[in-house]
Amino acid sequence: MTAAPVVAVVGPTASGKSGLALDLARRLDGEIVNADAMQLYRGMDIGTAKLSVQERGGIAHHQLDVLDVLQEASVAAYQREARLDIADIRARGHRPILVGGSGLYVRAALDHLDIPPTDPVVRARLQDELAHKGIEAMYARLVQADPVAAQAIQPNNDRRVVRALEVIELTGRPFSASLPIREYELPTITIGLKIPRQELDVRIADRVHQMWSAGLLDEVRALDAGGLRAGKTAAKALGYSQALSHLDGFLTAEKAVEDTITSTRKFARRQESWFRPDSRIHWLAHDDLQLTSRALDVIGSG
Repeated sequence: MTAAPVVAVVGPTASGKSGLALDLARRLDGEIVNADAMQLYRGMDIGTAKLSVQERGGIAHHQLDVLDVLQEASVAAYQREARLDIADIRARGHRPILVGGSGLYVRAALDHLDIPPTDPVVRARLQDELAHKGIEAMYARLVQADPVAAQAIQPNNDRRVVRALEVIELTGRPFSASLPIREYELPTITIGLKIPRQELDVRIADRVHQMWSAGLLDEVRALDAGGLRAGKTAAKALGYSQALSHLDGFLTAEKAVEDTITSTRKFARRQESWFRPDSRIHWLAHDDLQLTSRALDVIGSG
């Protein structure tokens, strides 16, 4: 008998992905695989809106709390581990349900994606050049070397610009040649949650205020004692970098909250831009009173 398709739930932050994934897991005898890069980190709970153990309701969750804040998140490592989780879940006769808004991580888990090599020496040299020459010069170099990749990367995204230049140097091929194609590794049905932008903006603001009320600063203080500032990935997480700036006296609490809201809204726009062109996604209204039933209908017809 052919195994049932993998189910993925995607969309912008604060759109209700976790709730739908839990409902589907209950109905489909499923287990959840996280595809939110920041939820990989232990202790980063409030600021990532990570479901508590109690909120998970006994549903098994994978790829949560697998990294310390000092470790750098790696798409290649995530791809390997997430695919092992998906295979194990299927082998147990359960349904894998991937949920998250980190677009590249979603595609690393689900799509044909050959992740190119990395070299710490080359990466360090490029980062040193970035520090001395600035992101504009590095991005201009990428435009010359691989205009297709440059078009797909935000000009101020220093991490991805450096990575693209690293891959070009190591492989002698354009970075764009290694970008994922929209072809699933396994039979998959992807549900996307759509939400009007004005409503999403309100939900993001409400969520950020709730995070601060729930003790985000105390969470950041504890993580800071464990080395958060030294983490290349974790320290840049939305909300955490602003909280650190507040603790250092560079931002007032009000300004830190405001900056977090603004940055999160921009991030949500990028998520929408990432997922929108993917014609494989079945989009459903986030506030549909029959959302779970409609999602199950999509899954059943797939």
